[in-house]
Amino acid sequence: MSPWVVGVDGGGSRTRAILLDGSGAVRGRREGEGSAIDPRDPEAAVTQVESVVRALAGEAGVSLPLAALAVGLAGAGRPHVRKAVARRLERTGLARRVLVESDADGAFRDAFGAGPGILVLAGTGSVAWGRAEDGRRDRVGGWGPLLGDEGSGYALGVEALRRVAWSVDGRGPDTVLEETVPRALGLPGSDALVDWVAGASRREVAALVPLVAQAARDGDPVGERLLREGAEALAHHARVLRQRLAPWAGPTPLALAGGLLDPDGPLRARVEAVLDPASWRLHTPRVDGARGAARAALELDLHD
Repeated sequence: MSPWVVGVDGGGSRTRAILLDGSGAVRGRREGEGSAIDPRDPEAAVTQVESVVRALAGEAGVSLPLAALAVGLAGAGRPHVRKAVARRLERTGLARRVLVESDADGAFRDAFGAGPGILVLAGTGSVAWGRAEDGRRDRVGGWGPLLGDEGSGYALGVEALRRVAWSVDGRGPDTVLEETVPRALGLPGSDALVDWVAGASRREVAALVPLVAQAARDGDPVGERLLREGAEALAHHARVLRQRLAPWAGPTPLALAGGLLDPDGPLRARVEAVLDPASWRLHTPRVDGARGAARAALELDLHD
């Protein structure tokens, strides 16, 4: 019987896995491509998770099945989705016990354990997840790319493309993005964006965010405005959730996570700047969703 457990954090852009031994010590890490759940094809997420976990176990010389596997995936917020993915993962033989939750669950656990707080997560998508001081749980956002995901990498990428179109038409201000976006994509000009967008994935659209950040650093008003609006949207998520989970005895614990909100992320400082410091107590260490998921896996094994 293997004493090993693995925690996985799967987002739209990447999948990260951590291997722990029975004492909770980290024995290996592995990254792969994104494994966010597409409701039309949940099997794709399972395939990517299985690939990363098998590669990690192989590198560490660990025999499968593991004692426990906990997987936090973007898009796994609804119970029927989690159950369907869990059944598929159980059939892979990766672990004797399998837990599937959302990527926000793992990140929240890493930041706050079983305590209260609010997590704002912004990567390819976005969501705010919280636990009140009396144990109530709630979320704001996480509605997906058509209904929500404001302040996410995908939303910023779409807005960048839209502002390029406006700039070309003269319906909006000139922006350096009109030149940098087609060039970065290897396109002959902005007119070719129509065909590119038709076949682009969410991850590919979200990958345009560094171009927006660079435009802002270079003084481009459009790039600066997009980052400012994205940061305000994420801060609004936090404010609304804080009110829904009130009362708070003091400043509300707040963690910021995901590629856009990590300590070196393009929206981190902007979100901090628009939040009232008297209302929040910021969790400053980098949040690691895979580490949070691994702790859940360890608990699964201990209570087996």
